[in-house]
Amino acid sequence: MAIEGPAATVPLSAGKRLDGLNHIAELRAKVFGLNIEHELERFIHDMRDLRDINHKQNERALAAIFFMAKIPAERHSVNINELTTDETRELIKAMNHFRAVVSLFPKRLTMPN
Repeated sequence: MAIEGPAATVPLSAGKRLDGLNHIAELRAKVFGLNIEHELERFIHDMRDLRDINHKQNERALAAIFFMAKIPAERHSVNINELTTDETRELIKAMNHFRAVVSLFPKRLTMPN
């Protein structure tokens, strides 16, 4: 039996998706009091891993995230626990922004000949 009525999902613009992701992050902090510092630390450590074959590209991607978060270039090498609360908030917003726009990428990318 089919469920009739309005669609359960609707496409979201990147801006609306970003607003939703940031709102969910705020709710998680208020309701669950989650501290994701260890997850951010793991992410940054993985992105800086010298043994990764894509180390240079990972560093560039991490720099792009820090740039989006408006963290000055001289602070891009700091550990997560050295960031201010505002910098951490902006870092999470920047990461959510990337998550929102990646959802808009074409599904089947191919390399040009």
